[in-house]
Amino acid sequence: MADFIPFNKPYLAGGELHYIRQSIDGRHTAGGGPFTARCEALLRDSLGCSAALLTTSCTHALEMAALLLDLGPGDEVIVPSFTFVSTANAFALRGARPVFADVDETTLNLDPESVARRLNEKTKAVVIVHYAGVAGDMPALGKLLHDRPVTLIEDNAHGLYGTCGGKYLGTFGRFATLSFHETKNFSCGEGGALLLNDPADLARAEIFRDKGTNRKNYLSGLVDKYTWVDLGSSYSPSDLLAAFLLAQLENRETIRHLREKLWNRYRTALADWAAANGVRLPAGSGANDSTHHLFHLILDSEPTRNRLMDHLRRRNILAVFHYQPLHLSAMGRRFGGRPGDCPNTEEISGRLLRLPLYNGMSEREQETVIQAVREFSA
Repeated sequence: MADFIPFNKPYLAGGELHYIRQSIDGRHTAGGGPFTARCEALLRDSLGCSAALLTTSCTHALEMAALLLDLGPGDEVIVPSFTFVSTANAFALRGARPVFADVDETTLNLDPESVARRLNEKTKAVVIVHYAGVAGDMPALGKLLHDRPVTLIEDNAHGLYGTCGGKYLGTFGRFATLSFHETKNFSCGEGGALLLNDPADLARAEIFRDKGTNRKNYLSGLVDKYTWVDLGSSYSPSDLLAAFLLAQLENRETIRHLREKLWNRYRTALADWAAANGVRLPAGSGANDSTHHLFHLILDSEPTRNRLMDHLRRRNILAVFHYQPLHLSAMGRRFGGRPGDCPNTEEISGRLLRLPLYNGMSEREQETVIQAVREFSA
């Protein structure tokens, strides 16, 4: 039997163990240590944002954004239905109502026209997810929200170092969030970051991350003791995780080229098969730079998608579907979601299949997947 090819494999860029040893030897492995500071400075300087705060997850970064907006009952936040549950959950936890919008059928990114139909006086924020690392329609969204008292938040879990019009994703909205989960391009197992593009948000964000205390001012000598001053939680990751992450971020160009090569090889090798079988390949990024976070196929129907998934599984290859429509979930229906609200999401989610793609994927592994896909007939 052929070796098992997983959907994802953790990747070592080369310096992770060296930095972790340094962290251990330095006797500061809790949050807020020197490797945390180095990661935050690297992200801030390379992206050009006002500040970057490492968090324990992208989920927690979204929760911090919700806290910074002082959301509560009666407020609404527009989110794509085609996304991970954290995109909505972070705001629902504050008492706000997530309002589910549809995605563009080509890019699978938030559709500005769907957003426009949902905007009202209760709308406090709009969250865009740059699906698969391809930029959403930022010019149209920016025009739509211009002069409105609505905050733009980028859930940029897929899109670190992707661009739109030469500008990095994560630097368009007031806030952006990143994921360093094991499945992401840059990983430390579990982790995330909150990007701030308004320097006025930094002081309060640091309080939220430090369990609602003014610990940062205490450590800086600005107060003689620290105490509880606001809401907050334990959102700071261990410096051991930051040490691992730093090695990944420092090798960002190598990782970017690895993923681009894999993505382009899939697209080239499967183009004629896709055309012959009525399968849609992922949209390119046009004039923008994608992060090539994932490579998906959109089959002609859910049964066909499931047959292909089973076909690959029998060949020891794990290909997986993706998000289920949030507005049709048990929780989504409690917030008013109904069938027909987001037709593109409802149509595409059952037809989409993601192929294995990870930084250390070998040419042999990818060729095995390609050949197995090409053996399948829709």
